[in-house]
Amino acid sequence: MNLAELSIEKRAITYFGIGLIVLGGVFCYFQLGQLEDPEFSVKTAAITTTYPGASAEQVELEVTDRLETKLQEMTELKNVYSNSRAGLSIIKVDIKSNYWSERLPQVWDVLRKKVADVEPTLPPGAGKPKVGDDFGYVFGFLLAVSSDGFNYAELEKYVKEMRKELSVVKGVARVDLWGVQDKRIYLDVSSAQLAELNLTPAQLIQTLQSQNMVVDAGHVDYQTQRLRVAPTGAFRTPEEIGELAVTSVVDGQDEIIRIRDIATVNVGYADPPSHMLRHNGRQAIGLAIAPASGENVVEVGQRIDDRINELLTELPVGINVERISWQSDQVSESIRAFMISLIEA
Repeated sequence: MNLAELSIEKRAITYFGIGLIVLGGVFCYFQLGQLEDPEFSVKTAAITTTYPGASAEQVELEVTDRLETKLQEMTELKNVYSNSRAGLSIIKVDIKSNYWSERLPQVWDVLRKKVADVEPTLPPGAGKPKVGDDFGYVFGFLLAVSSDGFNYAELEKYVKEMRKELSVVKGVARVDLWGVQDKRIYLDVSSAQLAELNLTPAQLIQTLQSQNMVVDAGHVDYQTQRLRVAPTGAFRTPEEIGELAVTSVVDGQDEIIRIRDIATVNVGYADPPSHMLRHNGRQAIGLAIAPASGENVVEVGQRIDDRINELLTELPVGINVERISWQSDQVSESIRAFMISLIEA
């Protein structure tokens, strides 16, 4: 007896089996993750190190070679590429294909440890190596936050508060800020006044650097406790910078002059800005939200939308939150089109 005859004779069993398959399909449909595109893992990391003032050859010998030598101890690496230019070292590493996505976090931890081991041996002028290994994030939700009647500093404050709230939404892996301008402290100094007081801009820079430097002052052992000594002197406000004293020699005598006497201290933003975001003709700050791996992006989008609506009731009038891109809408439309095609078939 073949399968067709058995199915006809045992109709109850056949209907029961078909029903189980249909119910199983419906259950799996609602349990599956829903994304616009399949997830993928980027098995590449970049290590970037600045070395201001150094030539390409110095960067190669004093930074790149030391990092490369240490990284090549890793058995997980497939390829290592390096690029040394004046003031900058860039190293890219590829991980072997047999290390799948679940094992990559452990590989990146080993990579960071190797880089940290080399850091103390780098020359004094070199910056801290930065490891970038998060190229696989897909920011499916992008918001533009602008304001009417608020300055940029106030807007930035509210956007950062929104970032904290959205970061704890279930299913959200990461929230980044886009288009945030870099803050600067400007000292407007009169060259004529500096010359009159026998001061140079280099003296001001040296005084500022020596005052605002974080140093290890050691510790004090008292009975069974170890007390850390933390020297004060770090700048917290522009006014503190203005109170900083500079020594000048006038008519053969040392004179103490404060920076506020020879310069105006202002807090502002980099001009021109290195990057900025505009939406509908207005300056804005972007909130880029990436869903966690394996999450249903439609459900995550609904949770984010609900939380934003709650935040809008708490934000002052004049803060505008607008969508730029919303992946869950596109996924919902794709699923709807698929279901229509399935029913028609």
